[in-house]
Amino acid sequence: MDAPHLLYQVKDSVAFFTINRENQRNTISMEALDLFLGHLDEAMVNDDVRVVCMTGAGNRAFCAGADLGAGLGGNDGMAAFKKYAKLLKRLTGFPKPTVARVNGSCVAGGTGFMLACDIVIAGSKATFGTPEVNVGLFPMMIGALIFRNVLRKKGMEMVLLGEKLSAMQALEMGLITRIVEPDDLDTEVDKLLKVLAKKSPIGMRIGKEAFYAAADLPFEQALDLLAEKLSVVAATQDAREGIMAYLEKREPIFSGK
Repeated sequence: MDAPHLLYQVKDSVAFFTINRENQRNTISMEALDLFLGHLDEAMVNDDVRVVCMTGAGNRAFCAGADLGAGLGGNDGMAAFKKYAKLLKRLTGFPKPTVARVNGSCVAGGTGFMLACDIVIAGSKATFGTPEVNVGLFPMMIGALIFRNVLRKKGMEMVLLGEKLSAMQALEMGLITRIVEPDDLDTEVDKLLKVLAKKSPIGMRIGKEAFYAAADLPFEQALDLLAEKLSVVAATQDAREGIMAYLEKREPIFSGK
């Protein structure tokens, strides 16, 4: 039996999503998209999952985007594009913190997966880019995320030239969060995941939803919404526990309530 195109594992409060097509540079297939959406549903309702981490199999590629060899024309292509857009929306608005572990080349649709995550840690040898223009395509859905993460002129340069970017260039543009040496990637990602897993699940869920909703609101409306949501967070059991732990100079234990 062929191996699934996406591996899913829950360990130590973390749901790990691994694109499992190393020989195809972890390109995305319809099977991978379906598995991704299904496992996100599982991770969302599983109280044992506090953080999501996504990566690619092997060390050569995080994700090289769509599987061009599978064909993109006609109804099949449209179905894939819509499903990919649905996945980006689900990842961007996911109620639990999401981390991308970029272990190699991250281009085209892989850029969308990466930018949809809250935090991106990349190996210093990782490369980035949107080469769609080089084959007569254009990074359409990915553009919605690019222009929410980088300055417009830098974003246009990126999508129009289709050039390969170094990890340092990606960091300077604001595409990624931090760079580590390849040998330290797993250690640094694990440290981050452990820290996130100890935070209040309900506090982060309400906070992420509030930030997402406020992002496109006028300034005064955004402040009103965030003030309302802060009162909701402050009324949770986790907030009371966190404040008490601070006053008692101890580590809080969050229940997610």
